Amino acid sequence: MKNTIAPLIATLLITALAPSLASAQTADNIWKTLAKITYKKQYDEMLGFKIDVPVFSDDVKKLAGKEIKIKGYIIPVEGYKSHKEFIFSAFPYSMCFFCGGAGPETVMEVYAKEAIKFSADPIIIKGKLELNDSDINRLIYAIKDVELVKESQ
Repeated sequence: MKNTIAPLIATLLITALAPSLASAQTADNIWKTLAKITYKKQYDEMLGFKIDVPVFSDDVKKLAGKEIKIKGYIIPVEGYKSHKEFIFSAFPYSMCFFCGGAGPETVMEVYAKEAIKFSADPIIIKGKLELNDSDINRLIYAIKDVELVKESQ
């Protein structure tokens, strides 16, 4: 009896946990992982004062250089048209980092292979994630070689 109960319990636990483990990095919730950062104060010689420098968690570092799928909103930088380069946000335009007070971990630079048509609705894109903790003139996240996965509906 003991030999059949232990494997049964293990199977039930794996079955119960598998969906949550598998969905840990879905396009809908990857922003939660990207939010796992802290900041340290570091003196910037060019500016002459201390700036906040991001410190990426191990979970974020594991995504560096990997292809990710992420759901979010296009924040146009040159009008409402198709773009190969734009800002992508976890939140709509009115709530994004630049307009609504969200943090810098909620936006990323996008460099798409082909122009992506503007939409005010969320879309899903995929591409290779890059981390930035040294260039204060860029966002802390960038995603390159981007392709549109799913348009808004």
